[in-house]
Amino acid sequence: MADSILAESPGHLTGVARVLVNAGKLDSTEADTLARTAKEQKSSFVHALVSSGKLKPADLAHTLSKALSVPVMDLAAVDVQRLPKGIIDNKLSSQYQVLALSKRGNRLFVAASDPTNQEAVERIKFATQLNPEWVIVEHDKLLKLLEGQTASAQEQLSALTSSDFEFDVTEDTGSTQQESADAASDVEDAPVVRFLQKMLIDAINARASDLHFEPYEYNYRVRFRVDGELREVTQPPVAIKEKLASRIKVISKLDIAEKRVPQDGRMKLKFGNKAIDFRVSTLPTLFGEKIVIRILDPSSAKLGIEALGYEPAEKERLLAAIGRPYGMVLVTGPTGSGKTVSLYTCLNILNQPGVNISTVEDPAEINLPGINQVNVNDRAGMNFSVALKAFLRQDPDIIMVGEIRDLDTADIAIKAAQTGHMVMSTLHTNDAPGTLTRLMNMGVAPFNIASSVILITAQRLARKLCENCKAPADYPREALLRAGYKEADLDGSFKPYKAVGCSSCNNGYKGRVGIYQVMPISEEIQRIILSQGTAMDIAKQAKAEGVRDLRESGLVKVRAGVTSLEEVIAVTNE
Repeated sequence: MADSILAESPGHLTGVARVLVNAGKLDSTEADTLARTAKEQKSSFVHALVSSGKLKPADLAHTLSKALSVPVMDLAAVDVQRLPKGIIDNKLSSQYQVLALSKRGNRLFVAASDPTNQEAVERIKFATQLNPEWVIVEHDKLLKLLEGQTASAQEQLSALTSSDFEFDVTEDTGSTQQESADAASDVEDAPVVRFLQKMLIDAINARASDLHFEPYEYNYRVRFRVDGELREVTQPPVAIKEKLASRIKVISKLDIAEKRVPQDGRMKLKFGNKAIDFRVSTLPTLFGEKIVIRILDPSSAKLGIEALGYEPAEKERLLAAIGRPYGMVLVTGPTGSGKTVSLYTCLNILNQPGVNISTVEDPAEINLPGINQVNVNDRAGMNFSVALKAFLRQDPDIIMVGEIRDLDTADIAIKAAQTGHMVMSTLHTNDAPGTLTRLMNMGVAPFNIASSVILITAQRLARKLCENCKAPADYPREALLRAGYKEADLDGSFKPYKAVGCSSCNNGYKGRVGIYQVMPISEEIQRIILSQGTAMDIAKQAKAEGVRDLRESGLVKVRAGVTSLEEVIAVTNE
């Protein structure tokens, strides 16, 4: 069909030019001019035509399809990752501007914007030993897809990266890993190195807490957790997933030959005049190793208690408790609620030359000068309880336990608090009253809890409204009452705000603030503990003593215009 139509128009015009003249889309003079332009520019007639603007790519594709009886397809609807790889050589694809779509038996369906190119047919047939069949596509979409196909993973990475930063890879004092040393040269791939460095720098600049490198079957995704929310930042080529994982594992002192089990390590990056530590965790998945990197910024531990968001009364209670010579202070909340930063802030306040402070953590996230920090090492038998027993022979004044996970650790920590030491630790519970019943459920005797625990603070992190774009909110009165406000709170001075969103924030939010329930253990609460009262009994007594629960503390932040009502309801919805 195509050959007969081309033969109907005599003269010097050939191929697409002849079809378009016959179809009335171009006159002979225009076609001649475009043909000469294509020859001078050493490009195809179709490229010269589309560049001139005389015919839109979609119009051209449908005209050729109708005239030549060749099917047309929209490349925007094609899943690029599922296209066959390697059937047509990249050089051949680029030279003739063709793209392999699928293979069926000995037939190869080929996308092209010029289906009249017989030379391309013969070259493809010879190179693939298959019979090519044309599918017409829009020229601009084809070029865009070919650029992505022909660019190597290295070139794509180079386009993603810029600037030079260097890693400070510290010497491993433990056992050396010969595999890592031998493989280091294999992963010193400049574009991969620059890409990793750029991702880390971008994450720091975006105030991210974590980076996620996630391999899937057809794509590779990088996400940052900013203000508690994960968001996708880029999709590098799938081909780099092995090299990137190896690069991260080498500088984190991990075994790059081991890909079947999870591994944990650390690395350090020089960023300007300061060095930032990163905690690295690898996890084998179906399509490669997922890697999560936690940013451990030492400055977060030195913010000062004012920056954490404690209300004046809450701050006063906390400072009074940690200033006592002995007893136990517990910080509770889910993973990622800022418990470690709160503990480190307290330790910084107490860190004086005349005080001996020891901590045991899994792992120690931030290095604090002047404080003796110990890492848990279960393989070597160094767990929380073993470290605590050793601390008691080290003449400590203050002990910090990363987390109380079992009865053994709880018993030793409580005994330390009862024998003249200030003990601080964390627990995973929903609120402060629930922490006491959790200790009882672990097997700790009620009289030990009552005599050692002096304060419990439960906390959540809520996103702060962006000061540049937040706007007054007009919440229905019923919604405010349901959220927990009283009629007396909703006076003329109550002016809540809502998130809007601008170029300098993340959907209307920027940064996070703590919401706290700070509960001192009063004599009345001690009596409830000794009588094995429930968490509800303790919560009722705490409320009577003026302790706000998490929702009430959040509502105070809404009233102050720090965060939105939606955010408080989301993080305190027990």
